[in-house]
Amino acid sequence: MNTQVQSRPTAEVEQTYFDVIVIGAGISGINAAYHLQKSCPDKSFTLLETQESFGGTWHTHKYPGIRSDSDLYTFGYKWKPWSGPPIATADEILKYLNECLDEQDIRRHIRYQHKVTQADWDSDRNLWTLSVEKSDGSTEIYTCNFLWMCQGYYRHSAGYIPDYPGKERFKGPLIHPQTWPEDLDYEGKEVVVIGSGATAATLIPAMAGKTKHITMLQRSPTYFAARPNSDELIDTLREFDIPDEWIHEIARQKVLKEQELTTRRSFEEPEKLREDLMTAARKYLGDEIPLDPHFTPSYRPWRQRLAFVPDGDMFIAMRKGDASVVTDQIECFDEDGIQLKSGTHLKADIIISATGFNMSALGDIEITVDGNAYQFSESWAHRGIMFSGLPNLAWVFGYLRTSWTMRSELVSEFVCRLLNHMEEKGARKVIPELRAEDKDMPELPFVDSENFNAGYLMRHMHIMPKQGDRQPWVFSQDYYREKDEIPVADLEDGTLIYK
Repeated sequence: MNTQVQSRPTAEVEQTYFDVIVIGAGISGINAAYHLQKSCPDKSFTLLETQESFGGTWHTHKYPGIRSDSDLYTFGYKWKPWSGPPIATADEILKYLNECLDEQDIRRHIRYQHKVTQADWDSDRNLWTLSVEKSDGSTEIYTCNFLWMCQGYYRHSAGYIPDYPGKERFKGPLIHPQTWPEDLDYEGKEVVVIGSGATAATLIPAMAGKTKHITMLQRSPTYFAARPNSDELIDTLREFDIPDEWIHEIARQKVLKEQELTTRRSFEEPEKLREDLMTAARKYLGDEIPLDPHFTPSYRPWRQRLAFVPDGDMFIAMRKGDASVVTDQIECFDEDGIQLKSGTHLKADIIISATGFNMSALGDIEITVDGNAYQFSESWAHRGIMFSGLPNLAWVFGYLRTSWTMRSELVSEFVCRLLNHMEEKGARKVIPELRAEDKDMPELPFVDSENFNAGYLMRHMHIMPKQGDRQPWVFSQDYYREKDEIPVADLEDGTLIYK
């Protein structure tokens, strides 16, 4: 149901207009800026960034060892070669992005500490009006014809911490990695990390050897992909006089082919893939630490993201005795640690809750369309990029298996093609709408749990839009399908209404 919302008065505030406003200056926002300059050179645009610097995730997260869990050949841009190792630290990624800003002259388009709180669409003027809070507490008004959401899919302000029984009794710090205290002293301390995803796999080897001991406490096991943080073919190519652009593209295609094979095997031969992952883990763990129950998940491989362990560093820390793993459930916290349901007690000076994100739909921005509150969860996703009933807006939601940037590239090219198509038609408005033959579609979740069932997604599917069972209302999360579909998507198939 639509709810009438009183938009903020704007008459007394100076308004700044751009053809396109991009929200966010992380991986997706910088990519959007590159493509706008390249493909829509006559469009004016700006990037509004909440934080005080660029980088998004790589600026937010400050915890020890912070690194990518995707390879940088595909997580990096196709238009900017990556010359480092496949897995990179946050500092290396920020250096790369910094070079992108300078080389493409994008920095001048970014306005930092500009937080969009409300976005109102006016069909009479074909205009978005944005209320923007600045760091000094003042509010500015920005207007644009097209709004491009590149702020990611989780809240940067705080991560997800379960309501642990008795957590108020624990006398030490309880920390979420997303809000890591800069002054935290963990040297010589007993540390427990709750969780077994990519964040835990990063924290544990980075802290091991400095702590007295660090323990990974998991309710259930995760699949880890352990292999060297190098690529023999790419390292060999770099020894020759071959342009960086060629090597980068070869590396991207090689990684994508390997990922395609892994994804296919996860559906067609999951037990063989599982065996290969176990063998790789055993290589680094040695024979003393049992795979069962700590590293033998009950779900099919790739139904949740594989946590990459470069050079087996987490397993090596466990083999050396600097770290350990416990598979159990939490009964409660107490003054000096965690009581487990098995009866075991884990002593802890510091507890780290590496338990995932709080998802954010469209940046938690209050959106109205012609004065009515927009109900995002009631909309239909148009290729997972645009949404029914929502004019002149696109959102970058990347891949959950393949690198996020691979979809950011496809979306950027699609949006620029759409903007140019509108220009050719003389249209100032485009809005996705169901055709008559689409109205009987089943209402399917934005991400199919049979395909991917990470906890942070399942907790928040109720705030996300729906998808259907036919194009263009399908969000397949399949790069190998979308790389052929999206570049040739019909912009005149009757689902995009132009005015």
